[in-house]
This record gives sequence, C-alpha cells and structure tokens, in this order.
Amino acid sequence: MIIQWFPGHMTKALRMMEKEIKVVDTIIYVLDARAPFSCVNPKLNSIIGEKPIIYVLNKCDMANPETTKEWQEYFSKFGSTCIMLNSTESGTAKKVESAIRNALKAKIEKLKLKGINTILRAMVLGVPNSGKSTLINNLCGVAKTITGNRPGVTKGKQWVKIASGIEILDTPGTLWPAFDNNQVAHHLAYIGSIKEEVLDIPSLSLDFISDIINIDKTILESRYNIQIEPDDEPIMVLEKVCESRGYKLKRNELDYDRGAFALINDFKSNRLGKISLEKVADIKKLKIKDRKQDV
Repeated sequence: MIIQWFPGHMTKALRMMEKEIKVVDTIIYVLDARAPFSCVNPKLNSIIGEKPIIYVLNKCDMANPETTKEWQEYFSKFGSTCIMLNSTESGTAKKVESAIRNALKAKIEKLKLKGINTILRAMVLGVPNSGKSTLINNLCGVAKTITGNRPGVTKGKQWVKIASGIEILDTPGTLWPAFDNNQVAHHLAYIGSIKEEVLDIPSLSLDFISDIINIDKTILESRYNIQIEPDDEPIMVLEKVCESRGYKLKRNELDYDRGAFALINDFKSNRLGKISLEKVADIKKLKIKDRKQDV
C-alpha cells in the first residue's frame, strides 16, 4: 500500500516555523518511542539549523523498554539531549523543563554575569499525534493546549508559559510532502500520525500483520488466541482473527473490515503489548533519500 498525505495546513505550519525559529533558543523534538526514526522529519533540518535539540522519546510506556533505551543512546550520540517519558503521567514531563535549563546553561550563566534574567524559549516539533500538546499541558500543570488522539488537532501556533522564565511554542504536527520510503509511511500510519480517512485500513492491516509477524508472531497469537503457521499469508491471519473474534456479516461471511480496524486500533491502544516497530539496527533500511544527516 502506497501512502501519501500532506494537507495544506502543513505547508503553512512549516512557513510559520521558519519565521518563529529566529526567536527560540532550543528545539523540543517529540518522537513516538514506537517508531522514533520515522518521526524525524527531514524537511525540518534546514529550519532547525544549529539550534540545540532536546529529543523526547514519548509514549515510552507503549514501546519495548530495551529498544527505547537503545534509541536514547543513539540520539544522545550527536551531542543532543534525549529523554524518555510518558507525557500522560502527571509530573513526568518536568524532565523536559530540566533538560531546557541544562541545554541552555551556558547562555543563562553568561547573561547572569551581565545581570540579565532572560526568558528561555523553546519550539516543540513533531509529527501529528506524537503527544506534543499533551506534553505541554503536563509541563503547565493545566490544559492550555488542545489535545486529541488523532492527527491534526493543533492547527496554529500557540505560546504558553510552562515555568518561571520558560515559554514554549506549540506547533502543528507536520509530515513531509512526499514519502521516499514506504516503510516509514507505514510506521507513521500505524502510530496514528496519518489521518485514517485517507488510508485503506484493510490493506494497511495486511502490511501491519506482516510487520508484526517479522517482529514476533506470538504477539498476534496471544492477543487473538490463534495459531500462525510458517506459510500463512497475511490475509489468512486476518481471517483467523475474524474467526476468533466472531467478526462476521450476514450469511456467515467474514467481516474483513472490522477485523482490520480491530488490529490497527489494538496496536494504537497498546492492547498488543509494548512494541517497537524500529530498532537502531534498522536505520539503513529506513533511510530517506533527502535526509542530509541521520537525525
């Protein structure tokens, strides 16, 4: 299944980021821990420039802990800060506040010597549905930004004060005009970064089944009480899921659509367990042609 999705508001968002980057001191790059490399938007490289980056591996409670730790080490290798958290847990996002102060420590101390107490400003970036607004609300302690478990909730810029002397700019989730790697597009679709309305969910579910079997077929076997044989095609596995769950139409025909949506939604809702779609060792397979650097 070939996936492309780039609504008009994303072009406007990229232009806004290019303008606002001039007034921010650091970048908070929110990545979904289940597919962190696919969440790095190559089109943001030129916008970010030399600004220090704080990578946030969000939703780490939904990903394989060992794999997430490997990703933390990977992103940290480039001189950036990388922290793991679940932004829905109260108080955990305070790690970000500390990371901002540490990343800008030299600037803070330099200005202090001059008797200046500056306002630190950070821009939050990330693909749709990566948890940016939830993270900001956690930092604020109150709901100051609109959130939702779907892409495209944040449509414009929004400055919020998260602590004494720190302001954050929430930005719309942005993808890139064309995916050069369809596997990246699939991973973004699985984690909910691409609007369901533009996806062929039954077709996507077959790709998802294939990907999960490559990771660990017992994930599906345990969840749906089925047995997957070595020569089973994805459509045969979907049929077994439908049979096991009783997803049927009139005349006892299998309801493939219902089975497909159940598979994708079970992954999004963490009902399949802690799954990482990507490992650091997969980077070569996930390369995007116009990416000038790994991160």
